[in-house]
Amino acid sequence: MYRHLEHRLAQHVRDFLRRTYNLDLPRIVIEQPPKVEFGEYALPLAFELAKKLRKAPRKIAEEVVAKIGPIEGFEKMEVAGAGYINARVKREEVAAAIASDAKPKSEIPSGKILVEHSSINPNKAAHIGHLRNAVLGDTFVRLLQFAGRDVDVQNYIDNTGVQVADVVVGFLHLEKKSRAEIEQLARGLRFDYYCWDLYARVSQWYEQDKQNLQARAQTLHAIEEGNNETAAIADLISTTVLHRHLETMDRLDIEYDFLPRESEILRLHFWDAAFTKLKDGGVLFYETEGKNKGCWVMRRAGTSKPETTGTAEADAESVEQSQVAEEDQKVIVRSNGTVGYVGKDIAYHLWKFGLLGRDFGYRKFYLYPNGHQCWISSTNGEPDHPHFGDVAEIYNVIDTRQAEAQNTVIEALRGLGYHQQADHYTHFSYEMVALTPRCAAELGYQLSEEDKNKAYIEVSGRKGFGVKADDLIDTLIVSAKKEVDARHAQLSESERSAIATQIAVGALRYFMLKYTKPSVIAFDFNEALSFEGETGPYCQYAVVRATNIFRKGGMNPERFGRDVAPDVSMNDFEKHLNDEDANELWELWLAASKTSYMVDQCIATTEPAYLAKHAFQLAQLFNYFYHRHPILTEPDESRRKFLLATAAVVRRELIRALGVMGITVPPVM
Repeated sequence: MYRHLEHRLAQHVRDFLRRTYNLDLPRIVIEQPPKVEFGEYALPLAFELAKKLRKAPRKIAEEVVAKIGPIEGFEKMEVAGAGYINARVKREEVAAAIASDAKPKSEIPSGKILVEHSSINPNKAAHIGHLRNAVLGDTFVRLLQFAGRDVDVQNYIDNTGVQVADVVVGFLHLEKKSRAEIEQLARGLRFDYYCWDLYARVSQWYEQDKQNLQARAQTLHAIEEGNNETAAIADLISTTVLHRHLETMDRLDIEYDFLPRESEILRLHFWDAAFTKLKDGGVLFYETEGKNKGCWVMRRAGTSKPETTGTAEADAESVEQSQVAEEDQKVIVRSNGTVGYVGKDIAYHLWKFGLLGRDFGYRKFYLYPNGHQCWISSTNGEPDHPHFGDVAEIYNVIDTRQAEAQNTVIEALRGLGYHQQADHYTHFSYEMVALTPRCAAELGYQLSEEDKNKAYIEVSGRKGFGVKADDLIDTLIVSAKKEVDARHAQLSESERSAIATQIAVGALRYFMLKYTKPSVIAFDFNEALSFEGETGPYCQYAVVRATNIFRKGGMNPERFGRDVAPDVSMNDFEKHLNDEDANELWELWLAASKTSYMVDQCIATTEPAYLAKHAFQLAQLFNYFYHRHPILTEPDESRRKFLLATAAVVRRELIRALGVMGITVPPVM
């Protein structure tokens, strides 16, 4: 509702400027006043128009307010300060619309959106850093779906890369295991944990003698070549670990639609088709001298292209000279003929946009408990499958260290003339996750005195230092259950376990979301699980409190919100939103009306943290309201019904906002 009124105000002002001043402003800036008593919207419009109209801002503001006329849903407009225009809504009308959960029609952009996230190397257990990626990606999917968009969720699997090769090396060269023995291990419940330790041991083995790296090169070549024993072992390992990754993410209610694998990009000759396109389009050129001699290279993203002179011969010479500058080159195909990661990624993204002329085979891979089917790429697929790829927009959730690789793919698209696709390719970047020293110590790591005084401790998969995702989830559940056991001993064991899981998952997801993406996260158990402060449990507890009001009153909150709240008369809304407590109560109603507005902001900025902040602030306002107003004992029936409507609306919007973040609310806490 807040977003709808903002759009209506902006359009009315835009039309007024055309009629009155013959000015066309495509964007009308609308802000929020510092206090709700000043109004709901503030327009700095007059300051922008001062130079154009050659008038003082306040004079322009006065003219606008005097001549703009009535706007549906708005009570009036006022001039403030040196030229701000404050707009006040009709509180009673807006409150009635909020209570009835009115959803104004809005135009939803067409075209499917592809969100790629997680993309964990299938060589060992998922860790805490992967959880930030997955939670960010899954929440962004939910934001888009809430906004009515059609979304494909993909998880790219690099099953032929160095990391998988290193684990294969560990099994074959360190442990001397046969394929049958590895298959036996793969049937174990913690195969991904076994690979975690083995991966760290292989890294140490390489450090002991650099000659051991030859085993990696040989293994990697065999995996890429395919149709051999080494490749079969690599497939066994990566497929088993991948299955475990999906089980881990399912614990956090994170699902995928399709798992494209690098092996099929190679086997189905995606790169061959892309290579031809890139050469024919002049994006790639063959280097004949210097350190990149024998490589196929392209211009590095962010480097300037030579200026054209107007003659084809001179321009060709200029391009040729620019290609020789080594500092501007990005190697795509090495001199030994192997394709780098970025090359395969270019081919993959051409497929994403439906520009490659090839497709994967598809087969069913993982069935979620709710019946949702996840598909995986294959060379020989099943005939009946959903249509993947050929999308309008792409969001890649990949950490900030991959910025250059992402920009290279975008530049390749532009070089091929696909400018529209490049404009709709977004690198959804984020920073790393570390541990607080206290958290690291709680997990059993031995810390030096220097480490104990650090702000955070970095994790390293190669060194085996880090937090496995399942261990983190298990630890959070155990901690939450201690609190639930103490508070609700009368409940059954299964009920308490279910509640503890909801609290733990809510705590983890909220912690990963409340920090803006450029922030390094230092994870801490105590902070994440706290029932106070900016945490998931704090927001969940506000909903539980609201639910308890209706439970004690013998009412169903969903039914009340649907059947009773809309029956609060307009006179009652007007009376109670203009009495001595009006501003405090109206601030709560206004905050509850902003869920869709915040979703739009999160999508526009690719920053889910704004929704986390909104949920926390709404929970804060509700808790203040809860302590100030004894709702069920209110003697005035009209006011009691209005206060109940307030609690029902806030409860509904908190559940809605938390749901978009993938957080459910337990019955008790």
